[in-house]
Amino acid sequence: MAESRPTAEAILTRAWQQRGLLACLLWPLSLLFGALAALRRALFALGIKRAERLPVPVIVVGNVFVGGTGKTPFAIWLIEALRAAGLRPGVISRGYGGGAGQTLEVTADAAAAQVGDEPLLIVQRTGVPLVVGRRRAEAGRALLTAHPEVDVIISDDGLQHYALARDIEIVLSDARGVGNGWLLPAGPLREPASRRRDFSVVNVGAQGSASGGAHAMRLQADQAVQLAPPAAHKPLDRMGEGGVRLAAVAGIGNPGRFFATLEAAGLSFARHPLPDHFDFAIDPFAGLPADVILITEKDAVKCRAIEAIRNDPRIWVVPVSARIDGALAEHIVEKLRERPTA
Repeated sequence: MAESRPTAEAILTRAWQQRGLLACLLWPLSLLFGALAALRRALFALGIKRAERLPVPVIVVGNVFVGGTGKTPFAIWLIEALRAAGLRPGVISRGYGGGAGQTLEVTADAAAAQVGDEPLLIVQRTGVPLVVGRRRAEAGRALLTAHPEVDVIISDDGLQHYALARDIEIVLSDARGVGNGWLLPAGPLREPASRRRDFSVVNVGAQGSASGGAHAMRLQADQAVQLAPPAAHKPLDRMGEGGVRLAAVAGIGNPGRFFATLEAAGLSFARHPLPDHFDFAIDPFAGLPADVILITEKDAVKCRAIEAIRNDPRIWVVPVSARIDGALAEHIVEKLRERPTA
């Protein structure tokens, strides 16, 4: 079964793994990018530009590597970990991929095209209060106004959004590490890999491990759920039984990670990577030579809004859950308790 050709995004990501000809040609531009980023950080550090501090602690979760590192599953894990500690978290996000220009609270029946696929998935999985907005401090104020019970805010992404003061920074990475170690556009980094952080989390895959004080995260998937009603469930490792033709389609930042999860379940399938935040306005499943098509939860929140796709009985969603090694939750809660009260 033929596989889809790699996207331009995937080709560029591979190029960023080494210091080849293209990267070297772009290196002078990365020096300029780095200088401008450093100047912006310095303006906030010196107080020339002021960061707004919200009345509750703020945890920023993000990555310096462009593209997906498992940030959404980690955010879901963090929400549940904070709740287990007796806290009442809320979430703010830019709502990447959404069209809403204003600050907006996300509900479980919102349209991904308006609020973004990742915020919608987080709300559907956890029911957490969540507000999207391009200005995160403004989104935080709106969240606290609508939900005064919230006593800690998670900023989904926003490491580089220095206008919002934060109490804890958590940086995620994966098996790609820091690539060639260069900043954009010669490499995949938004900031130097050495930037400060309070905790490091590495999405290590099924067999990997973390080092240097980082916490290992593994994404666990054991079931598939049919997209079309009535949403039948089936063990993931049985999806290939009976000689069915399997395909996997992923419009996420790192499709290879989704494919590796399916491989770890013993499945053999054709791979069809799509650009991150693919909107499915063009149906990529129509005419696909497959009896069963496996997709990610992030893609499913958009597919359910398109009648021709949500009623395709071949499509099955693979939910994933993060598992974190070590006592990360306890360390985060302990650091939150150290924050001075206003």
